[in-house]
Amino acid sequence: MDRPEFYRFHQGARVLPFDAAEYDTRLRGLRSRMAEAGVEACVFTSMHNVAYYSGFLYCAFGRPYALVVTPSDSVTISAGIDAAQPWRRSHGDAITYTDWARNNYWRAIRSVTGTGRRIGYEGDHITLAQKALLDDVLSPAQTLDIAPATMRQRMHKSPAEIALIRQGAAVADVGGYAIRDAIRPGTREIDVAMAGRDAMELEIARRFPDAEYRDTWVWFQSGINTDGAHNPVTARALRHGDILSLNTFPMISGYYTALERTLFLGEVDDASRAIWEANVAAHEYGMRLLRPGVTCAEVTHQINAFLAERDLLRYRTFGYGHSFGILSHHYGREAGLELREDIDTVLEPGMVISMEPMLTIPEDQPGAGGYREHDILILTEDGAENITGYPYGPAFNVV
Repeated sequence: MDRPEFYRFHQGARVLPFDAAEYDTRLRGLRSRMAEAGVEACVFTSMHNVAYYSGFLYCAFGRPYALVVTPSDSVTISAGIDAAQPWRRSHGDAITYTDWARNNYWRAIRSVTGTGRRIGYEGDHITLAQKALLDDVLSPAQTLDIAPATMRQRMHKSPAEIALIRQGAAVADVGGYAIRDAIRPGTREIDVAMAGRDAMELEIARRFPDAEYRDTWVWFQSGINTDGAHNPVTARALRHGDILSLNTFPMISGYYTALERTLFLGEVDDASRAIWEANVAAHEYGMRLLRPGVTCAEVTHQINAFLAERDLLRYRTFGYGHSFGILSHHYGREAGLELREDIDTVLEPGMVISMEPMLTIPEDQPGAGGYREHDILILTEDGAENITGYPYGPAFNVV
């Protein structure tokens, strides 16, 4: 039996998060950057760049996937286990590789790139083992790290992306209200988290009936578990007087949005209220600072000074915000658009960024716990638009 190394399996109607014109525009931008760098073909291996340029969000499960872009072609490279799903969910061509011989994946890629070309790759994603195979199978004349250029492109959102992000922010609010309604003494963190997740998944399905549904999640933390922003959900039962942290993360076709709020159950003591209100004040101050023309570092230094005046800077936990787009705890990050001291990126209209100061007070001190508020803002020509609707602060969030 003649078993192919790779083949095309195209069936069914194509369903994408955006119109074909959106992907064509992204690819034109990429090809312009390729031409400037002298790159003849890009081999993308990350979930975020494959999804950004093709619409296809792969599920690796230990298998390699790719998107190959040349001046004339855009081709996803997928494993046979997915059948025609990558074709239906991607823009451009789609090739399926078989696992009947080792490295058919790279042979499929070579069928698009050819050999002896100048190849762009993602230095922040490809493994050493896969990079060695790229060099061996493709025999490139030169390899260049294209990841920084693609990150800069992704930081500037199109109108279609901003429209989707707005919907995501609204879905995050739906999850927030569902969580608030589920909070009771004795209820476990996991039970509250599931209420928020279920509400968001149903809302996404209502708003996007043709989408694929996956990866939406909630982190709901209580008591000592609030000390870290990314602490997983547990079965800890809620107690009267607990500090709570509400974190909803709807995922729509790979696009991440978030809502994060501090709450208290039943009552909030005076020491905790003082810390909470100070963090809310830092949050409001930070949102006023977000405008075109300022750098991420400048915003960071000003919030640092605000907290230092209140003797709270030592309790700051991480940077004050980050970009939005194709992003998840599984993949992706536009590290060039984060509110940190070492990021000099200038804010520009069309960028989308969060404001999310967090203070963590150690367990042995009054007001112990983690305090965090999080809103999503779209940079406009003369300021920023807040698209998060769920209220913050003690007036609404003492449950």
